[in-house]
Amino acid sequence: MFERTQHRVCRYATALLRFSVTQRLLCAGLVGTLALGGMLILAQGLLGQAAAADGGTAEASREAFVTAQVADKVAVVDLATFKSVAEIEVSGKPAGIAMSPDGRWVYITTPEAKELVVIDADKRAVTRRVKLGDGPLGIAVHPVDGRIIVADWYDHQLTVVDPATFDVVGTVETGESPSGVAVTPDGGYIVSADRDSDEVSIIDAQTLKRVAAVKVGQRPFGITIDASGERAYTANVKSNDLSVVDLTSRKVIATVPVGQRPYDVALAKGRAFVTDQYGGTVSVVDLQSFKVIKTIAVGEYPEGIATDRDGRHVYVACWEANTLERIDAVTLEVTKTVEVNDGPRAFGLFLR
Repeated sequence: MFERTQHRVCRYATALLRFSVTQRLLCAGLVGTLALGGMLILAQGLLGQAAAADGGTAEASREAFVTAQVADKVAVVDLATFKSVAEIEVSGKPAGIAMSPDGRWVYITTPEAKELVVIDADKRAVTRRVKLGDGPLGIAVHPVDGRIIVADWYDHQLTVVDPATFDVVGTVETGESPSGVAVTPDGGYIVSADRDSDEVSIIDAQTLKRVAAVKVGQRPFGITIDASGERAYTANVKSNDLSVVDLTSRKVIATVPVGQRPYDVALAKGRAFVTDQYGGTVSVVDLQSFKVIKTIAVGEYPEGIATDRDGRHVYVACWEANTLERIDAVTLEVTKTVEVNDGPRAFGLFLR
C-alpha cells in the first residue's frame, strides 16, 4: 500500500513539474489535500447529469468521450464493444466536458490553454478553439437553447457562450472558484459548486442573476441535479460527504458521509454514485434513507462519473488506473473495464 501511494505521489510530482501554474491547480484535482509526510496534493470533483437519474426508457448511450488530461487527448469508447475506437488530439490539458443537446458537438475546457474546444463528434475532429477567461474548468449545456456554460475557476464566474457564433453572451458572478456546473432539466436554473466558498450558487438561467447561495460541505466540487429538477447533489472533497440541496427551499436537506475525497456524483435507480478519489471506490447512496448501501471497488483515483441515458449503467473514469469502468446500476458490480489514455478526467457529461 505504501509503495503504491509513493508511486502515485511521484507520478503527480512529475506531472506538477511538467505543467504550468494553472495546470498545477488541476493536476490531481483542484485543491483537496493529500497529506503524505507533509506533502499537499491538489484534488478535484464535477458536472451534473440529470437525464437518466432515475433510470428511464431512453435509448442507451452509444459512446463515451473521455478527456485525458496528461495525454492531451480525448479517447472515444464504443459502449457496445467497450473498446477504444478513436483518439482526438486536444492540447491544453483537457478536463471538463459537455455535449450539445443533439449529441453532435462535444465541448471541452482546457485549463492550461484557457480555451473552449469544439469537437465534431461524428467526424472525430476539432473544429474550433475559443479563448475563454483565465481558468475554464466545469462546463454544462443548456438543455433547451444549447447555450454553453463554463465555470471560470480564477475569475469566480460563469461565462455563457452562444453555440452558433461562440461569442460570449453573458457572465454571472458566483462564489469563489466554481468547479462543477449543472442545469435543471427545464432550463430554468443553473447551479455551480463554488469550491472555495463552500457553497452552491443558484442562478436564474434567463436573467443570469445569482438568486441564492447555499452553504454545503467543505470544498464542493462535482455537482448534479435530479431528473425532476428539485434537488442538487454535491461531492465535497474536504469534508468527505455528499450534500443534498432542495432547490425550492434552497436549503441542505441531507448530508451523507462517503469515502475519501469525493470528486463527482451521478444518479441512477434512486441512488447517488459518488467517486471517492483516495479510496479507489464508488460510494452508493440510497436517496430515500440517505445512507451508503454499498462501496464498490474501482480503479485507482476515480474522478468523472456519468449515467447512461437508459439509466442501467454508470461509467467511471479512473485517473491513476487509466481506465473507464462500467458499473451495473442494478447489481452494483463493475462489469466492464477498458484502458484509455493517460490521466482520464471526464469531468462532466461525457456520454452520447
